[in-house]
Amino acid sequence: MILEKVRNMGIAAHIDAGKTTVTERILFYTGINRKIGEVHDGEATMDFMKQEQERGITIASAATSCKWREHTINLIDTPGHVDFTIEVERSMRVLDGIVAVFCAVGGVEPQSETVWTQADRYRVPRIAFINKMDRAGADYYDVMQQMREKLGAHPVAMQVPIGSAEDLKGVVSLTKMKAIYFPEGTAEEGDIPAEMMADVEQARHDMLEALSDFDDELAEKFLEEAEITPDDVRRVVRKAVLGLKIIPCFCGSAYKNVGVQPLLDAIVDYLPNPHDHGSVKGVNPDNPEEVLTRESNSEEPFCALAFKIIHDQFVGQQTFVRTYSGILKPGDALINTTNGKKERVGRIMRVHAKERVELEQVGPGDIVALIGMKDTHTGHTLCDPANPILLEKITIPESVISVKVSTKTPKELEKLHSSLRKMALEDPSFSVRVMERTNETVIAGMGELHLEIIVDRLRTEHKVEAIVGAPSVEYREAISKEVRHRYKHVKQTGGRGQFADTEIIIEPNPDGEFEFVDEITGGVIPREFINPVKSGIEDVLKNGVLADYPVVGVKVRLVFGSFHPVDSSEQAFKTCGAICFKEAFKKADPKLLEPIMALEINTPDDYVGDVVGDLNRRRGRVQEMSKSREGSQRIKGEAPLMELFGYATSLRSASSGRANYSMEVARYEPLPANIQAEVLEEARKRIEGEQAG
Repeated sequence: MILEKVRNMGIAAHIDAGKTTVTERILFYTGINRKIGEVHDGEATMDFMKQEQERGITIASAATSCKWREHTINLIDTPGHVDFTIEVERSMRVLDGIVAVFCAVGGVEPQSETVWTQADRYRVPRIAFINKMDRAGADYYDVMQQMREKLGAHPVAMQVPIGSAEDLKGVVSLTKMKAIYFPEGTAEEGDIPAEMMADVEQARHDMLEALSDFDDELAEKFLEEAEITPDDVRRVVRKAVLGLKIIPCFCGSAYKNVGVQPLLDAIVDYLPNPHDHGSVKGVNPDNPEEVLTRESNSEEPFCALAFKIIHDQFVGQQTFVRTYSGILKPGDALINTTNGKKERVGRIMRVHAKERVELEQVGPGDIVALIGMKDTHTGHTLCDPANPILLEKITIPESVISVKVSTKTPKELEKLHSSLRKMALEDPSFSVRVMERTNETVIAGMGELHLEIIVDRLRTEHKVEAIVGAPSVEYREAISKEVRHRYKHVKQTGGRGQFADTEIIIEPNPDGEFEFVDEITGGVIPREFINPVKSGIEDVLKNGVLADYPVVGVKVRLVFGSFHPVDSSEQAFKTCGAICFKEAFKKADPKLLEPIMALEINTPDDYVGDVVGDLNRRRGRVQEMSKSREGSQRIKGEAPLMELFGYATSLRSASSGRANYSMEVARYEPLPANIQAEVLEEARKRIEGEQAG
């Protein structure tokens, strides 16, 4: 495969902007599909999960490949709902470019901003497609203005729509200065309507003026009013896109088959190929200070990043990887440098949604699924064992809401845990834990919809009839001050006893992470017992101390201790480390942290007072209000998650069903003392009740 003719790209946007419909049209016009699948009919190719078809939304990012103008396009359709933001995050990590889809009526919406921030984080070049131009109220230029104001972007119009709403007839290419019409889905060039010519010439002047800032040769031609060819425009636009300087904007209506072929041309002309992405950087796993690079060519040692896991009933676990360098064939041995485990490739698959084609080898710059990986998870690096490299991991968002799950019989409980482990492997933003004190199984995720989908999949895919409790907030446990504590673990049970002695200092860690520092000198604790101490503490972090919530933001320094030549063991030090940490934690002014959600509410002007009043009653506050469109306000604010259960129903009631909202985690803050006391009292009663039962 010629790398210059590969495009690894994604389609991303706010929910309901039309991402999946755009993808379906791309698959149709590139010849992958013989008929168009519609989201509203539950027949979209890329939304093949039962839960996606029932709800008309994308839940899991789906991968496929297609051809256009002799180029291979590896395409990922990502979700727009904030509960599934991990799918966007991990896709951004491996893509070379994206098409950002905006609704011509809704404009830049909350999840559009989240997606944009993720793309900025990974420095992903992008182009924009302003969709739904056939809708009443569509405004191409207003959306571009919103991109400037809300995203800090530099949009440049590459097209002008011919008509709008029900009168949408086609688009004018400002590059070629030709009208493009779409009779029966084909793309045919024609003359620009005479009545539009003045507006089109002004739009082309504005486009060339904007592009002149990025190329001296074009600037000279523009100032001298010399001829500027389509190739001149494409060369400068491509350079500016790769440099993250501009966002070329295209428009149309995917549903009405208007504008898709020119969008495909833009993907080929302007989005980067793997060579443009350049070399990938990593570190030596044995020496993290040493930076290593891999060039995007087949002569280099193989390396790839795993970014998605899917369990398939026919082929087992599929591990999706983005390859960066070298050649990989079935049967090759690999090393997972993230966890040190060895892997062997069974098969290599080219995936089209739920269909697969087996490959004899894969080179750099591709996206494929590997069969046979046993210990590889999302964000892990796979590479040639003789040339190890560790690539940057993928950022995993924290879960904020949880429910308890159980089954009617112990036999089913085993099946429940097995199924949950598989799903947690597929989705790192979903976690499972068994509470130590009560033996209850708790699942946690990004929102109510996220957990609803998990439970639905348990019942339909895994045939587990789970009994589900009410949703509750996933608090975090933290400390407020530094504490020094020593604990001796001594047990004599007739025969060999247990002895371990540890002294630790715990202190708040501002970055929210757990940090363990070994400060043992003089061998007072032998080296082989240091890791067991850390392991014991890590077990406590998962299960919590106050009320079974995960512990965050703590630094532990192991400073002193002692051992017994006969009675000391790894298990004794693991137990000692856990108990020492628990006792120190209780003395360090422990507190519960609650998730604070950033809210964005769109409401008609008539209901602003009721909406704001309701938010204030929920310990929320308004940060900003602005006009979103005529007769409507956009309210930005924040409120604790625990006050937002049932908010959708309340908002509908307060606005006669006309307001909508979205939310995502902003940060964690300490719970007010009176509420913390209530939460801990409830936890105590629950634990006592379970233990008595």
